[in-house]
Amino acid sequence: MIDLGISKMALIGAVALIVIGPEKLPRVARTVGTLLGKAQRYVADVKAEVSRSMELDELKKMRDSVESAAKDVESSIQTQASDFERSWAEATQTAALPSEPEVLQYKHPKKNWRLKQGAMPHWYKARAGVRTKALSGAARVARYRPQRLS
Repeated sequence: MIDLGISKMALIGAVALIVIGPEKLPRVARTVGTLLGKAQRYVADVKAEVSRSMELDELKKMRDSVESAAKDVESSIQTQASDFERSWAEATQTAALPSEPEVLQYKHPKKNWRLKQGAMPHWYKARAGVRTKALSGAARVARYRPQRLS
């Protein structure tokens, strides 16, 4: 790369001032700056594209290796499954049972299990004072009305 120090930059600036002139120098410097910026952006884009393509190649290689590993695993599973099926068929043929066992039906232990039964027994409700019958408002007032002393 070109080694540009402060002394070389000052020499280039002095030559440009003499050749271009003081009136046109700011416009030329602005144009050169924009061109240098565009060139730097172009170089950065090219570098990014190259790095993306390298990463894409690496990903393709990784994908191919994973696919080959998956195919190997699949083939080994298929061979093991076929070996198991073959051995299972041999075992079931040689050790055939004399008759198939009867399948028993489930029978619930309670006789009338569909009938709803309360959670608390009636004797407990009566002892604890739990209301078992609904009373109307008038019946409740009549029941709990204090007795008149005569």
